[in-house]
Amino acid sequence: MSTYLDYFAMTDRNYLHSLRVPSSSDPLRIMMSACLSGIMCGYDGSANGVYPSALKLLNYNNVRLIKFCPEEYSFGTPREMCDIHGGTGLDVLEGRAKVLTETGVDWTEGMIKASEKMLEIALVQKVELAVLMDISAACGSQVIYEGNRFGENKVYQIGAGVCGAQLIRNGIKVISQRDFASLEILYSKIDPDHEINKEALDHHENEWYKGYFQLA
Repeated sequence: MSTYLDYFAMTDRNYLHSLRVPSSSDPLRIMMSACLSGIMCGYDGSANGVYPSALKLLNYNNVRLIKFCPEEYSFGTPREMCDIHGGTGLDVLEGRAKVLTETGVDWTEGMIKASEKMLEIALVQKVELAVLMDISAACGSQVIYEGNRFGENKVYQIGAGVCGAQLIRNGIKVISQRDFASLEILYSKIDPDHEINKEALDHHENEWYKGYFQLA
């Protein structure tokens, strides 16, 4: 059984293989969820954890990171946690689903505005790739929650958050900090000494994903 992620993974890997080799004078322009760079913009004022797979990008002078937190843009920090109810980020953009906080406040409009701002920045900065925080209602690209993650029975769904979906549907390639196979390709482009780990997997290829969504 295949999913839309199989299509995106194939497309994104082909795209990653075709990326230009950047230089310090002409760096690769990568948009990044600000929290992945260590900025304390998570809902609770943290950086949502530490992800070496993404932090490694800060070490290269041939990469220019464009850092943005869409939720902080619209709702400030700290803030309530929010999740998508009734669909995915694409459904929110098309009016079929809502973004609600843990206490039920409707943040749909603010999240859509944040996604539009993120897209605007990406286009102005001529972003060539986005590395975003997965599972986020804003920046998710592989897996997000279906409804309130703090509910009695939390449920995951396949799909992108609102901002991830906004970038994807406007032709910007998005990978997450858990797409280790894709990141291996990216690092081979920006680091001539990097040897690709062929055992690395993207998020949708790992055992948790396949088991949870009952995929062969």
